[in-house]
Amino acid sequence: MAPRPPAGHEYVLTLTCSEAPGIVFGVSRFVMEHGGNINASHQFDDRLTDTFFMRVQFRVDGADLDQLRRDFAAVAGQFAMAWQLHDANTPTRALLMVSRFGHCLNDLLFRTRTGALNIEIPAIVSNHLDFQPVAEANGIPFHHIPVTPDTKPEAEAQLLQLVDSLDVDLVVLARYMQVLSNDLCNKLEGRAINIHHSFLPSFKGAKPYHQAHKRGVKLVGATAHYVTPDLDEGPIIEQDVVRVDHSLDAADMTAAGQDVEAQVLARAIRWHSEHRVLLDHNRTVVFR
Repeated sequence: MAPRPPAGHEYVLTLTCSEAPGIVFGVSRFVMEHGGNINASHQFDDRLTDTFFMRVQFRVDGADLDQLRRDFAAVAGQFAMAWQLHDANTPTRALLMVSRFGHCLNDLLFRTRTGALNIEIPAIVSNHLDFQPVAEANGIPFHHIPVTPDTKPEAEAQLLQLVDSLDVDLVVLARYMQVLSNDLCNKLEGRAINIHHSFLPSFKGAKPYHQAHKRGVKLVGATAHYVTPDLDEGPIIEQDVVRVDHSLDAADMTAAGQDVEAQVLARAIRWHSEHRVLLDHNRTVVFR
């Protein structure tokens, strides 16, 4: 794993705009005029929609991020770009939400602690108390927000207050087993990621792995996606599957599925935090 660049030396520019001549030249010239050097560049032209997507990682020693943003605004205006410019060193502030399955939570805590993810976790939120000791052992504030049909509006308001007060960049539903309201989904658009099992065929409701075992499935998998009001149908960031067979009982199948869930969610968070994911309506462009 390569060391992260010191703050104020390396930047990530992402942009989306209509396809037009000169976009790549304009970006390259901007970097050159600021004494920079491009380390990595990825681009994609969606010919179905005539939309251009680009991610550029470049180095400019001792530059000022705010000044770079002001200077790039002229280039962006020329092409009517939707764009963002980030310091590559700055971690994403990710609030983790969990209910009673802790495999994804524990995996993310480990990856964060070892530096595999460039995120910082200002809080863990749960509708149960099961993982309060885990949060305390990791030195992370734990917030218990119970949810019932009657208290759901108040619970979501409390969650949003935390998101605002803690300056949260990303909300991660790490097996948080509550359906978010349409209003909350809209307020978190593009900055909330969920993980769920995805089977061929799919099984919904309680104990999906037990249902899959009874049907004798040969593949279990998981999908990480952005949260939208359409339940489990938001833009997909990452998916994976693992083969299983008749020798696995329901517990073994659950363990196999949970391993995939943890890996898929971690990859999605990593790519999001490294600014590799660009939204394309209900799809994503992922520059891996």
